[in-house]
Formats: sequence, C-alpha cells, structure tokens
Amino acid sequence: MSVLVAPKRQVEVKINDQAVSVPEGTTILQACQGLGVEIPTLCYLRTLHPVNVCRVCVVEVEGARTLVPSCSRAVEPGMVVRTGTERVRHSRKMVLEFLASSVDLSTTPGVAEWLDEYECRPARYGPPAPPAPAGVRDLAPPGHHEPPRPEYAATVAQPVKIDNDLYVRDYAKCILCYKCVEGCGSDHQNTFAIAVAGRGFDARISTEFAVGLPDSACVYCGNCIAVCPTGALMFKSEFDHRQAGSWNERRQTRVHTICPYCGVGCTLELHVQDNEIVRVTSPFDHDVTVGNLCVKGRFGWRFVQNRAAASSDKASANDPDDPPVDVVGPAEIKPR
Repeated sequence: MSVLVAPKRQVEVKINDQAVSVPEGTTILQACQGLGVEIPTLCYLRTLHPVNVCRVCVVEVEGARTLVPSCSRAVEPGMVVRTGTERVRHSRKMVLEFLASSVDLSTTPGVAEWLDEYECRPARYGPPAPPAPAGVRDLAPPGHHEPPRPEYAATVAQPVKIDNDLYVRDYAKCILCYKCVEGCGSDHQNTFAIAVAGRGFDARISTEFAVGLPDSACVYCGNCIAVCPTGALMFKSEFDHRQAGSWNERRQTRVHTICPYCGVGCTLELHVQDNEIVRVTSPFDHDVTVGNLCVKGRFGWRFVQNRAAASSDKASANDPDDPPVDVVGPAEIKPR
C-alpha cells in the first residue's frame, strides 16, 4: 500500500534582489546554494544537525536585529536576504581573523581564499603565543582563567595527541565546530565518546575525564575524522606522510569499492598515492553509509598493502632461475 505525501508548500523569498520559490523548511543556505550564491561555512555539513557555531555563514535579513546563521534559519514568506553587505563582510572578516590568529588553519580547505576575499589581517593581533605544554589545556578548570598576555595573540597551540595507530588529534587546528561531537553523538554513531569541556577560550574537545582514546568510549569508527573540516582529526597514515613531506593530493587517485568485511555493502572510497592506500572515506551522498563507516571499513585496509609488500619481498628473495611467484592480492591498485 503506497502512502501519498503532500508536496511541501512553496515559499517566495528574495535573495540579493532575485526572487526565488523554495519548499517550506528550506534553509537560507540551501536556497542560496540553489541559486549558485556562495556562502562560506565551516561548521555546516548536510548530514549533520546544524549547530550555528562558526558564524561564518551569517547573512542579513531585512527587519532582523542581528545577522542570522544561514545554515539553520529557515526561509519565511516575503523574506529579503542579502549575503554580501558591508555588515556581513565585516562580520565574516572578524570571525576569520580571530580564527586565523588563534588556530592553525594550514590544512583547512578554502580558508586561504576566504582570508584574501575578506581582506583579513590576523597578524595585527600580535605574534602567536607559545604552545601550551602537553595536557595543560585538557585540565583547565572552567571559570579559572589565567591573565592574558597582551604581547601575544592567544592561541590553542599544543602538542599533537598520538595515542593510537589509527588517527591523531591535533587540537591546535580545532575551531570547535562541533562536527565531531555531533557525528559521534546522536546524529550518527551514538557513542558519545567526546564532548566540549571548559568555557570561553579554554573550551576544547575532550574525552570523558580527558583520558586517552584507548581508555575512552571511542570505538575507532573514524566518523569524526570524516566530518572534521580543519585536519584537527587526521588519519595516522596521512599525518605521517605530512610529517615526512610526502603528502601530495595532486598525485592521488580515488577508487570506489565495496567493503569486504560484512554484508551491509558500504561503499569505500580509497585514496591512493603512489600505489599506496593513504586513507579511506565514504561518500556523504551514499544512501547506505551517509559518509559513515565502522572501524573495519575505515581502517581495516592495511592487509592490502601488507600482502602486496609480502609478495614483492617473496618474489625478490627467489633465485633468478626459479619460476615467477604468483602474487596473491592486488599487485597494483588501479582506478576503475
């Protein structure tokens, strides 16, 4: 028996003096994207519930007292939206400057172009403060702030957390976008291994009681890595390549395959550089995974490289007069 669903009522709005009709419940951001109007955002992802924290996507709505976050504000009949007014540009400039002066944005895609577009000058706040020693920010009690050092721009710089072989946490790059918290929590994984601790500038992402990942509730699904926009959460393999100076996305190809571990049929997107799998993702628009994977799908691919390497070693150890050895497994990873 089929169920008929009534179509959504259309809402007439104006965006940058252009009239548009969109379904009721559409956000301003979605309406703008439909028109091809680009709005920068860091904390928004279509597979997650919007939390309105980065404030880069704000726009001006006629009659509103304040700028509104376009990622969560739904359109209303007769709404007049402007996305590039001086007020909007100034707000975005200040937010981006504050972020760039306190956070390492070197691995955040697109942000360098935004800094240029909005004429940001984060260096005017002074040189960055020295990195905090390991563990200091993790244990900062809420409400007890250290006096500021006016000769420096306050930063969240701290050593990288490496406590497992699968992924690293570089919180010097964390902008508190909440994406990892939402993905680990009620939006997808429902593990609730991480949350925001502290207040004000001491706010940070933390496990329960700031324990290491191996002692936390983390199940290593890696879905937090998939949604992180800045590289604060990163595959250990990618981190090692970056440290060695060998990470090069221009040399990488993407291969789609199906996870071999169970019958769910999750689509894997293998990122391959120089015939080595360097990380694994899943498409956000895939109706099975919605970008999510389990620990096996996300990290259980090393056997491919190990088997290929072992077969190569075995072949090289043979006597030149011996017949060639059959290579078990993929000797070369090729895109389909």
